[in-house]
Amino acid sequence: MTYEAVNFKDKFSKFTEQWSPRVIAEMNDYQFKLAKVEGEFVWHDHPDTDEVFIVIEGSLEIEFRDGVVFLKAGELFVIPKGVEHKPRANTECKIMLVEPKGVVNTGNAGGQLTAVNDVWV
Repeated sequence: MTYEAVNFKDKFSKFTEQWSPRVIAEMNDYQFKLAKVEGEFVWHDHPDTDEVFIVIEGSLEIEFRDGVVFLKAGELFVIPKGVEHKPRANTECKIMLVEPKGVVNTGNAGGQLTAVNDVWV
């Protein structure tokens, strides 16, 4: 086993794609993923799991059918399983997601923004 810290800045420098999460670590059955996001995502939910959004840099808005939450760097929000949501960032925002291995970024919604799963950086 090697003992080396994961550096977010270094990992973010290794990809440019938007809305395409990259795995940086695993813990039990959970993955820690980094993503660069800008613009609007799609309405979707994850019927079987909660999802954690952590803003590393920038700001993120997560719209719900009955409200909205605004996150800035250093803040996180847990979206309960089954709750429809639509993330949005007016300018590029760097985030970390924490979710079980195998979770698809668009849930069951599908579409052009569905990213290839389990891509490590």
